[in-house]
Amino acid sequence: MPHTYKYPRPALTVDCVVFGLDRQHTLKVMLIQRKLSPFQGDWALPGGFVRMDESLEAAALRELCEETGIERLFLEQLYTFGAVNRDPRERVVTVAYYALINLEEHPVKAASDASDAAWFAIDALPSLAFDHDQILKIALDRLKAKVRYEPIGFELLPRKFTLFQLQRLYETVLGQELDKRNFRKKILNMGLLRELDERQQDVPHRAAKLYQFDEATYRQLREKGFNFEI
Repeated sequence: MPHTYKYPRPALTVDCVVFGLDRQHTLKVMLIQRKLSPFQGDWALPGGFVRMDESLEAAALRELCEETGIERLFLEQLYTFGAVNRDPRERVVTVAYYALINLEEHPVKAASDASDAAWFAIDALPSLAFDHDQILKIALDRLKAKVRYEPIGFELLPRKFTLFQLQRLYETVLGQELDKRNFRKKILNMGLLRELDERQQDVPHRAAKLYQFDEATYRQLREKGFNFEI
């Protein structure tokens, strides 16, 4: 006979904080509108209950795909939230994940138990269900800290980008202006950008050079003790 426990056990869920950056360099987060109670009609982070036959990350990826249509992205575990009364249905512990994606390359479509799915600017959020405002705050704090010492910010940009786009990315996430000359000198001296023989197309101003992040070079440098720092 399978072993059984005499003690009650909490339910387990996963929630996903997905950040994106639009063309106006506005930092946004993906939210879904709940179709079911509790908090029916309210906005929340994508997520749901973990099945008995799947890992936490698999559950997070499944829920994200089912509720928003977003798939094939890298998730990183953020934090575990276990306040006793965080879910009015029952005792529920949730494991939160966060991800960075190029917003324009990941169109969203509500499905499953979501009535709608949409991108919201970080500074113009609706009221969130459960304790999702707390989860989002911790995810944003993690993003602001980690973007300084790991090149995760490139996940928010198109595959080919300008130095202006790169600087605006960091200014948006960090919430502060950066000196143009110092920023470009520092980022170029790292040797992590590959300058392309291409320029912007169809822009109303002088077309700027395009660059790509050289992930292979970064991995090699990191093995040698290189420290990425903005």
